[in-house]
Amino acid sequence: MPYYKRHIDQKLLEWKDAPRRKPLLIRGARQVGKSTAVRELGKTFKYYVEINLERQQSLRTLFTEDIDVKKTCSNLSATLSIPIVPDETLLFIDEIQSCQPAIRALRYFKEDYPQLHVIAAGSLLEFALEELPSFAVGRIRSLYMYPFSFDEFLSAQGLDLQVEAKQGASSANPLVVPLHTRMKEQLRSYYLVGGMPAAVTEWIENSSYAEVRRVHNDIIDTYEDDFPKYKRRVSPVLLRMVLDSVAHQAGSKFVYAQVSRDVHSSSIKDALSLLTLAGLIIPVTHTNGNGLPLGAETDMGYRKYLFLDTGLMLTMLGTPASDILLSTETDLVNKGALSEMFAGLELVKYGDCFVKPAMYYWQHQSKNGNAEVDYLTAKDGRVLPIEVKANTQGSMQSLYLFMRKRHLTDAIRCSLENFSHFDHSDAEDNQAVRHIEIVPLYALSSL
Repeated sequence: MPYYKRHIDQKLLEWKDAPRRKPLLIRGARQVGKSTAVRELGKTFKYYVEINLERQQSLRTLFTEDIDVKKTCSNLSATLSIPIVPDETLLFIDEIQSCQPAIRALRYFKEDYPQLHVIAAGSLLEFALEELPSFAVGRIRSLYMYPFSFDEFLSAQGLDLQVEAKQGASSANPLVVPLHTRMKEQLRSYYLVGGMPAAVTEWIENSSYAEVRRVHNDIIDTYEDDFPKYKRRVSPVLLRMVLDSVAHQAGSKFVYAQVSRDVHSSSIKDALSLLTLAGLIIPVTHTNGNGLPLGAETDMGYRKYLFLDTGLMLTMLGTPASDILLSTETDLVNKGALSEMFAGLELVKYGDCFVKPAMYYWQHQSKNGNAEVDYLTAKDGRVLPIEVKANTQGSMQSLYLFMRKRHLTDAIRCSLENFSHFDHSDAEDNQAVRHIEIVPLYALSSL
């Protein structure tokens, strides 16, 4: 199988060359490409050692509570007949969650063997880490990995020049119309294919949405097969119900009663927590958004959830490909939550991969109706609201209300329009000018 480059490749190379590096822990949902990326990095070393503590259970005995990491590496080297040499060998410990002593041992690589490059990963790692809340603080660095972003999807198809063109575009220099049209077509394909590496590979090799859906179903089956392995006891049936409900409620405040009126909300809350730990969903929490940090004024009672991948979600919902390929632009952006979810996932993927993502939105309820801004983020020390809308200024009253209340002058509107901008004179705030940058949905990496 060919290797398609990922954003984290450069981060891994930087980690490799860092003079004061720490052991690296790659975190993310199953099948997002963690092991494949590490193996690609391994090609840049003279020696590469990979062990899988789920399959090679006999090797777990090498990770004892009173471990001597240099002796452990010597034993590994003899067992596998591969030299483990400082600065020349990459040691990759996969499925490390199946051996807690191995997780605890990571700190000693930093303390006693800092010259050796060590990376660990695991498909259900977050559950093991939750039981070790203070493990190796300051001695391990985490890197968070997700499915392919839209830019990675384009690059995998050999469209790097198009990626460069859109990354260099702006409201003062929009894309030429043919390329803008091409990007919108690619975006529709990405919605259906998603970013799971196996699905992207299938699409590149066969260009068949039907075959891609079969890959999606296999991945979903794998995730559901994991449900009984989750540490806290929550019924796999309930986990499936909650995951399905997240897909149906995407883009809206999550309502527990829509899962089932016969299940207590505390059980649904536990299921949401477990699905979040597994990386299958990402919470987006309401914040008042008065200033930074955005996490200072949150209300956990108001949460939306992003499904890990657009392709997986559409397959789970049984959405026909024609609904995406033939819909009008307005329908694709304004009806349903697909574009809003895509935008949120892109913001996560282009964020700092060394920081656990925290996503926020704003909601205001009054007698006259509800107002909501899809995402709030920080830029240049200020709150930046991001709204996903079609190309009608009249539908942006929620955004204008938030900007008025928070005395903001700048915002982003994501749509299927080309790069552009406009100024809105707020009649309800002494004609204060609100500057709105229009960023195409396919160009969120520009932010």
